[in-house]
Amino acid sequence: MKDGLTPVLERLDDADAFLLGSPIYFGTVTGEMRSFMERLLFQYLTYTRPPGSLFDRKIQTAFVYTMNVSEEMMKEHNYPLHFGLNENYLTRIFGQAESLCSFETLQFEDYDKVVFNYFDPEERRERRRTVFPEDCRKAFELGAGLTATVAVNK
Repeated sequence: MKDGLTPVLERLDDADAFLLGSPIYFGTVTGEMRSFMERLLFQYLTYTRPPGSLFDRKIQTAFVYTMNVSEEMMKEHNYPLHFGLNENYLTRIFGQAESLCSFETLQFEDYDKVVFNYFDPEERRERRRTVFPEDCRKAFELGAGLTATVAVNK
């Protein structure tokens, strides 16, 4: 298929590493990310036993997830199952994958405009101010680590 995504996929074909990110809605990545992953992965997937990859080398990959739930709720609602599937497919195609999660993110700018009362919006704003910057630092370090590994291997 030749469309606006084709040049992006071609650039990823030449990448030494990449990091994907998505908010989590209803326990999994967004529909847009899922569609992107299907386009990315299907082009390399072989229907063999064991399943193989047409991608001709191993590269570092990672996923960063942001979500409105706590770490405990994430586990209780089996989100790790979906995250594990994503890691599995990225590893199968590209050779390596890891994940990073940011919990209890600020979901709305104005909580007064939605029906939402299972946590205190002020606590979320405070978390956005104090915890989210640390999560962003970890995501940056994850990306930097992917590129550092590439530099060492070249």
